[in-house]
Amino acid sequence: MKITLSFILASIILPAMATATQETYRIDPVHSGVSFSVRHFFTKVPGSFGSFSGELLFDKDDITKNVANAEIEVSSVNTHNADRDKHLMNDDFFSTDRFPKMTFQSTSWKEVGKDQFEVEGNLTIRDVTKPVTLDVRLLGFGEGMGGKQISGWDASVTIDRRDWGITYGQGVVGNDVEIMLNIQAHLVP
Repeated sequence: MKITLSFILASIILPAMATATQETYRIDPVHSGVSFSVRHFFTKVPGSFGSFSGELLFDKDDITKNVANAEIEVSSVNTHNADRDKHLMNDDFFSTDRFPKMTFQSTSWKEVGKDQFEVEGNLTIRDVTKPVTLDVRLLGFGEGMGGKQISGWDASVTIDRRDWGITYGQGVVGNDVEIMLNIQAHLVP
């Protein structure tokens, strides 16, 4: 009986102790950015999304326990051209009336250098979910305005829009979309 009780207690207590170093950081959209660029004929056209949210569960002692998730309001797209932005929201591109959000959910973290990670996860655009690998760099942890603990990150990935069923404008609009993230996140007390 002692062995069984000890085993049960250990199986409850040890996982709780193992996650004691995991901290939750929430994206601060005021000090963060989600941007992209895509070729139009010969030049790259930049754009961004103004409305997004997400969290990062970060374990400084065991990165395999890290989790990142994010959600982007697709209708917040801004390419500095109202007609183009309106076109991006219709069925040729994002179909925002049916699919108002895109999401990312990490599945694994791998350290590839000092403060550098490959973060694998699932990116959902429209109704299609595909795996992607983000190149992520930790910029630092510290005290921000008002004494809040913050963390800074940047990440990038290039995707082929056709993988998500977005094929409009072949020969005019490029298929490779470069995505850049600049994230400041606040520690959740």
